[in-house]
Amino acid sequence: MDTHSRGSETVLLVEDDASVRASAARMLCKLGYNVLEASSGNDAVRIAGEHVGGIHLVLTDVVMPGMSGCKLVSQLEAVRQGIKALYTSGYTDDVIVHHGILDLDVAFIQKPFSLDALAQKVREAIDL
Repeated sequence: MDTHSRGSETVLLVEDDASVRASAARMLCKLGYNVLEASSGNDAVRIAGEHVGGIHLVLTDVVMPGMSGCKLVSQLEAVRQGIKALYTSGYTDDVIVHHGILDLDVAFIQKPFSLDALAQKVREAIDL
C-alpha cells in the first residue's frame, strides 16, 4: 500500500546540480506532481513566465550560483500570486538560519532527502 502523501499540483523544481535535480524530479513525478525543472534562478524565472498554468510550489535550493533561492522566491511571488516555497540545502537548517540565509519559520528540507520526507514536506508546504 502506498503511504506517501500524493498530489497533482505543479511544482517548479530549481536545483543547479543536474543529478540532484533529476533525482528530485523522479521522486516528485512518482508522487503525482507535475514538475517543471530549472537549473538556475534565472531559468526558473523564465520558465515561470512562460508557463501558462498555475505553479503551486517552488522547491528551490537555498544556495545557487547567480541567484539565491530566497531572491528567486521573492521574484516569483511578485508575478505568481499565492506561490508557496519549500527550500532545500545540503547545509543543516541550523546553519542556514544562524547565518541569516533563511528565517526559522520557512518550509525547509535538508538534502539528501528520502521519498517519504519529500512527500511530507511538499504536501505541508502546499497546504499551508
